[in-house]
Amino acid sequence: MIQNVIFDYGMVLVRFDPAYMVGAYVSDPADAALLAAVVFDRVYWDRLDAGTVEDEEVLAACRTRLPERLWEAADTIYYNWVRNLPEIAGMGALIRDLKARGVRCFLLSNISRYFAAHSAEAPLIAELEDCVFSAVCGLQKPDPAIFAHACEQFGVAPFETVFVDDRAENVASAEACGLQGYVFDGDAAALREFLCNR
Repeated sequence: MIQNVIFDYGMVLVRFDPAYMVGAYVSDPADAALLAAVVFDRVYWDRLDAGTVEDEEVLAACRTRLPERLWEAADTIYYNWVRNLPEIAGMGALIRDLKARGVRCFLLSNISRYFAAHSAEAPLIAELEDCVFSAVCGLQKPDPAIFAHACEQFGVAPFETVFVDDRAENVASAEACGLQGYVFDGDAAALREFLCNR
């Protein structure tokens, strides 16, 4: 019987949508497109997830690619993205229902130190018992070591635990570590059925 569920965050519990996050502050379509492309460029965010770059370094790099009139907007978008993450429909209710059944729910995410420091402001984090953030622990999915680290921190047995992620390579690595895996495609009802039949 499943005792625990470890969720990924972006594209599992919430949508990580640069256009949405920029649109909260910028209305001009051309400016918004430029800011989304620059501020959320994976060249920065992969390093943020790894914890190998500081927020100020990212913003300084962004300024070299943006007109000065957009620098303030870039800062505002960057320092508020944690609050602008729409919940994926049905996921909050699923977590609450799992907890009501006695299932422990956790988070394991490749995500920045900035997010970790402000995670209390992010959607659904308060619903989870504990979290592992890649930039904080110095490990990243799909490295098997991060799954061992998470299970140890959470105090859970892999064989009693389901890991839910939107990336197949991460799920495969978790399964190789003894967890049960589920590749999430945005369908909360299908995930609910899977978990409730375990």
